[in-house]
Amino acid sequence: MTAAWPWIAVAALGAYHGVDPSMGWLFAVALGLQERRRAKVLWSLAPIAVGHLLSIGVVVALIGGLRLFVAIEWLRPIGAGALILFGLFRFIWPRAHPRWVAMRVNAFELTLWSFLMASAHGAGLMLFPILLRMAPEGEHAGHAMAMAQAAHTMTQAVAVMLLHTGAMMLTMGAIAIVVYDYVGLAILRSAWINLDMIWAGALVAAGIISLVF
Repeated sequence: MTAAWPWIAVAALGAYHGVDPSMGWLFAVALGLQERRRAKVLWSLAPIAVGHLLSIGVVVALIGGLRLFVAIEWLRPIGAGALILFGLFRFIWPRAHPRWVAMRVNAFELTLWSFLMASAHGAGLMLFPILLRMAPEGEHAGHAMAMAQAAHTMTQAVAVMLLHTGAMMLTMGAIAIVVYDYVGLAILRSAWINLDMIWAGALVAAGIISLVF
């Protein structure tokens, strides 16, 4: 069961990003309302998911590459420090993200928007301590072992990205359809909570936990 926890955490973070309106479902609903088409809501989910996947992919690839050359004992405090500093940054400037004023967007522009928003919120950075927990045991005992570890790391990185983005897309799609078909955007004025502050706190907490444990 212990080995499953990192994967559960990856999926849970993906679901959290799916709930957060700033990660894309609000944009998808707005585009659907603009054209008065439910199909537009569903169409918007794909480029949003691709942009999010690319954003976390950059971080996952960076961490995977570093794991091949830098000892985890050195990576852990670096990642923990980055998480804490970025979380504090989000506390101080919670609305520091790209301002996208255009509502007429094509697939490329929506993908770019999603990439920038996910990057600005540190979506991939939160995966740092989880990926370190997944690090294979054992030292490099030669070229064959290094190659095997590299292949294992790459497979693991792809699995993390797909699981995270899949959980996000399922959650985001369900919320977008429910809001578009039944609830309406009025819920944001009456019942929504400040997810930006929760996310900033989660970044700081993840950094502290990674540093201590």
